[in-house]
Amino acid sequence: MRFAVLVSGHGSNLFALLEAEARGALAPAEIAVVLSNRPDAPALDRAQKFAKPTVIVDHRDYAGRDDFEAAMLAALDPYRVEAVVLAGFMRILETRFVSAFPNRIINTHPALLPSFPGLDAPAQAIEYGVKQSGCSVHFVDLGVDTGPIIAQVAVPVLDDDDAGSLHERIKAREHELLPEVVQLLAAGRLQCVGRRVCHLPAPHVPAHNANENAKP
Repeated sequence: MRFAVLVSGHGSNLFALLEAEARGALAPAEIAVVLSNRPDAPALDRAQKFAKPTVIVDHRDYAGRDDFEAAMLAALDPYRVEAVVLAGFMRILETRFVSAFPNRIINTHPALLPSFPGLDAPAQAIEYGVKQSGCSVHFVDLGVDTGPIIAQVAVPVLDDDDAGSLHERIKAREHELLPEVVQLLAAGRLQCVGRRVCHLPAPHVPAHNANENAKP
């Protein structure tokens, strides 16, 4: 499955995906292209170091979101993109783009959704005084961090945490979880029924087939 990764900033989640692909841990997913809405995004340099095609669609060049999304879809079309990962992409997606990839756009969020959606989730968690935070990977719908949840990992909130220290520990788990989810989606092992996302088992490979290449 060919993925586009959409970025706006430094691209630490993009880097996690690129590293996973480089060591063979993302197959059958393939990062086909990296798109940024900001020409100066450092994530573009990360992509180029891994020899990935990059495209820029600056949202400031368009009068409205619909025109911007039409331009993004046109820019992705030559790369035969089948699914999309938002990796720090700081634009809300609307109907035109989301409907082009039904249940094939995924995003990460540094909180255990539905708690603390939107911006500054670690700061929200610190202010509220929760004992557990974490990260969520979810399908993207037309809301803000409201799509069906695919996977979550809990991260404890320590007594001496501030928003920055908590976010750093959450990002470490995000960088592990996101490639796993991308691989599951590419392998056809995610089934979305309403708001519930089921993880399907890996196909069984009969032992005689698995060992067929080992025959003399």
